[in-house]
Amino acid sequence: MPVCGPLILISNHINFIDVPLLYTHLMPRPITGLAKAETWKIRWIAALFNLWGGIPLRRGEADTSAIRKSLAALSQNKIVGISPEGTRSGHGRLQRGHPGVITLALHGGAAVDSPIPILPIAFWGVEDLSANLKRLRRTPVHIRVGQPFYLNTNGQNVNRTIRQLMVDEIMGQIALLMPEKYRGVYSDLSNPVQYLTFQDCNKSL
Repeated sequence: MPVCGPLILISNHINFIDVPLLYTHLMPRPITGLAKAETWKIRWIAALFNLWGGIPLRRGEADTSAIRKSLAALSQNKIVGISPEGTRSGHGRLQRGHPGVITLALHGGAAVDSPIPILPIAFWGVEDLSANLKRLRRTPVHIRVGQPFYLNTNGQNVNRTIRQLMVDEIMGQIALLMPEKYRGVYSDLSNPVQYLTFQDCNKSL
């Protein structure tokens, strides 16, 4: 984990426990993240997400307010977490990623005059949490951190097609960290990487 500077953290999204897992493991680094706006309709959950500094995101539209708040957090050297799947899977297998993270990474790099590193994190095991709780069993949870990388447009105009190719490569980095049975729609990892430049990070947290 980079010890300082702005960072976009991407991860898979299985269930409600994802956020507290990441939040507690990443302290003391300041972290915020995008969450569906509907979350704030439940009072006690809204209180938690406000405590964590969560950023509400209106899904299915170009939410410029969420992007502005995310960019402001990056400019303050915070970690901004995002799950490109956009919703919880429940079963733990990767779903197709959405390209919102591409907009955030490219605009964030422009805002701070340098590329924003992206760090992939994968976790699994939490899909069994509810069933194990009913049986009073412990739930082994696995978290694996990948190598930071930057987006590289290769001088191309970033249209809708390119953005989807980029997010698929990003999701592929999450898939690489997971056992094969969890890779879902990203089970085929044979395609070469075109839009990611990897960072050699010697310092860790």
